[in-house]
Amino acid sequence: MKRYSHIFFDLDHTLWDFDRNADETLQELFVLHKLEDLGITSAKDFIATYTRNNHALWTDYHLGKIDKETLRQTRFRKTFTDMGLQPDAIPEAFEDAYVELCPTKTNLFPYAHETLSYLQSKYTLHIISNGFESATRQKVSGTGLETYFQNVIISELVGINKPHKGIFEYALQLSGANKDECVMIGDSLEADVYGALNFGIDAIYFNPLEVSKPADVPMQIFSLNELRNIL
Repeated sequence: MKRYSHIFFDLDHTLWDFDRNADETLQELFVLHKLEDLGITSAKDFIATYTRNNHALWTDYHLGKIDKETLRQTRFRKTFTDMGLQPDAIPEAFEDAYVELCPTKTNLFPYAHETLSYLQSKYTLHIISNGFESATRQKVSGTGLETYFQNVIISELVGINKPHKGIFEYALQLSGANKDECVMIGDSLEADVYGALNFGIDAIYFNPLEVSKPADVPMQIFSLNELRNIL
């Protein structure tokens, strides 16, 4: 394994367990907003529909096809209509309640703290997130992750999303690092892995669902604790 000095991590779906935290949030909001009274009888189906819509919209956001407001205005509206609600029956406060509650959840992927503590003793660590500023800062501080990272780079503040090379250029300038001493670790093939590789830095694909790895992706891990064996 090549010797690195700087490691860049994605946050959502890589350290912060987005789907688990969203599931907890939606279970609570399903009851609080009495969605059964609106004819949505299955919280499981509601969460699955939201997850599918949210993932698709985040892909579009990574690629610059939609903006923050479109993402937030669309994901629950589409989910509710997919579940059979008429637009005028959609709870108007649902998105705001979700945005307020979800970032306070603290579920991380297994071995997150142990792995980061180990890596921090050997490398300078940074986060590059395509998340939104307020939510990202809440997630990092609420889980104690801030103790590990020299920089938390948030695309909303930079004005450029991964996979665009500009955010990787910004990250290297901020860290004072050279390309050949850096590696990016993330779950998104498009944003994290190909974004980094196309910019000219190495990447490790975090693949906890063990989906088929494309042949042009050189490295992958299924669990964060694997990083202790290769870094």
